[in-house]
Amino acid sequence: MKITVIHGSSRSNGNSELLTQRVCEGIDVEWIALREKQIQPIVDQRHTEKGFDPVDDDYEDVIVKVMESEILIFSTPLYWYGMSGRLKNFVDRWSQSLRNTNYDFKEEMKNKQAYVIITGGESVRVKALPLIQQFQYIFEFMNMKFSGYIIGKGSKPSEVLKDKQAIQEAQFLNQFLKSIK
Repeated sequence: MKITVIHGSSRSNGNSELLTQRVCEGIDVEWIALREKQIQPIVDQRHTEKGFDPVDDDYEDVIVKVMESEILIFSTPLYWYGMSGRLKNFVDRWSQSLRNTNYDFKEEMKNKQAYVIITGGESVRVKALPLIQQFQYIFEFMNMKFSGYIIGKGSKPSEVLKDKQAIQEAQFLNQFLKSIK
């Protein structure tokens, strides 16, 4: 069972990355750090006759890896009460994949298990809930299974490692993923 992490932080070893690493300890995962990829923002051509123009970036390579996976873990800091811009650019480009005639994107994404990991500062367990709902709608539209989420508190470097609840939830998810792998 292939597991892929789509990590949206622009900072190396930030709180969302550290929490996601806890989830993935001892598990073979495909780790995609979007900060290391060149993914252009979408130019919306959904309603044009010819569809989307090709874009010379890393998106297609990344989306193929995503489609090859059974379990997806979306990891992002809470930036201005939403997902990171890097992750949002990536998800926005799904509109392009929906029009791609080389594959049936919606069918390829159907029934994948999806998890979300978010870290942020003050009152993050409340302030991240609208983002959880946004992911829920995205997964529902794509017929994916929203299997769970972890919200961790951490603003300063490594602060999330002091969030006992988030660490415990990460360890639980880690054990669960090991059991189904």
